[in-house]
Amino acid sequence: MNTDPNQSDSKEDLRWQPIVTKYAKPDLARSLWQVANTLIPYFALWGLMIWSVRFSYWITLGLSIPAAGFLMRTFIIFHDCGHGSFFKSQKANDFLGRITSFLNFTPYYRWKHDHAIHHATAGDLDRRGKGDLYTMTVREYLAAPWWRQAIYRIVRHPMVLLGISPLVVFLIVHRIPPAHGRRAISSVWWTNF
Repeated sequence: MNTDPNQSDSKEDLRWQPIVTKYAKPDLARSLWQVANTLIPYFALWGLMIWSVRFSYWITLGLSIPAAGFLMRTFIIFHDCGHGSFFKSQKANDFLGRITSFLNFTPYYRWKHDHAIHHATAGDLDRRGKGDLYTMTVREYLAAPWWRQAIYRIVRHPMVLLGISPLVVFLIVHRIPPAHGRRAISSVWWTNF
């Protein structure tokens, strides 16, 4: 076995290649099945929630839990459409991406652009602050004043990172049109409308 992390073991690569190859290209039947087994139950649950509110808020609350799970699935479909990996056709990806992004109250073209920047720059310390959570090196952190260290740690606390930050991004940042990009600006206004 090769111990150099910069070189891959060709036998190991060959073992994985047949396994992952079948997932490298979109499969129309699987994509349509994912759309059907996500959107149909989601809208059915939504309808049941509207119906059940007349009888009991507890039933409605109980139905909201699986509905939230299906809404998360719509976000996954939206994410894959943004990468252009759900269908072979970019037009089909964009069409379904716009629908599922609307369900997630997220402007499709703005998110698609921002997410592409995230993938291009995440983990690259030379391009920090573009599409990621700003990251300091240990040396930079130790040299920073106490108040900056405190802010840095607060921002990374799980309650802030997983609770407050997503609310800020999805409810505030995504409501403000970007400075450029006609489609991104338009997608923000249409989502807000």
